[in-house]
Amino acid sequence: MLQTQDPGKNQAKTQKQSPEILVHFPNVAYHLVAIASSSGGLKAVSTVLSALPAEFPAAIVLVQHMSSLYPSYLPELLNRCTALEVKAAIAGEPIRPGIVYVAVPDKHLLVEPEGTLAFSDAAKANFSRPAADVLFRSVAKNYRSRAIAVVLTGANSDGALGSLAIKKYGGVVIAQDEATSACFKMPKAAIETGKVDLVLPIEAIASTLYSLVA
Repeated sequence: MLQTQDPGKNQAKTQKQSPEILVHFPNVAYHLVAIASSSGGLKAVSTVLSALPAEFPAAIVLVQHMSSLYPSYLPELLNRCTALEVKAAIAGEPIRPGIVYVAVPDKHLLVEPEGTLAFSDAAKANFSRPAADVLFRSVAKNYRSRAIAVVLTGANSDGALGSLAIKKYGGVVIAQDEATSACFKMPKAAIETGKVDLVLPIEAIASTLYSLVA
């Protein structure tokens, strides 16, 4: 396991955050977990979400690379394996704890300063729309030191630049380790930025998230 800094130190940072964001959340260290995955992602995400309790006190936003040609059934599939509520993201919807918001096909998913979800038709990033880098940058800007980014298995470098943004604003970055990744390219690209706090086997990510947040 690689640890480049103590994630707990981020809690001491006093960065401004919108009061509209804060009102929806309990008094916990982190309010938002942004997860990115691609090849092998369904199994990896299912493993993480299935181990989180229904009372998980942060919100989760998820980008899984997907085809733009077909509807996504990811929320339905994930709802079968977790006590959390999983739903497709809706533009303008307030972000609330204990809910997993899943990106939809052919739209970048973002979070807004007032703590709501938004979509973008901007160009693909890393050949993907939705893309992790786009989501992570918006999360970093608006949730700052109360954000955690998780880069799971995937076949390109998506999430690496977004991880830099998360760290710039005081958040925490976790990457899946090589041994448990179906495809290590995405986690590896994030790790090679030098800004990943923790490199963990997939089975350890949920308990680590709960420990950090709660």
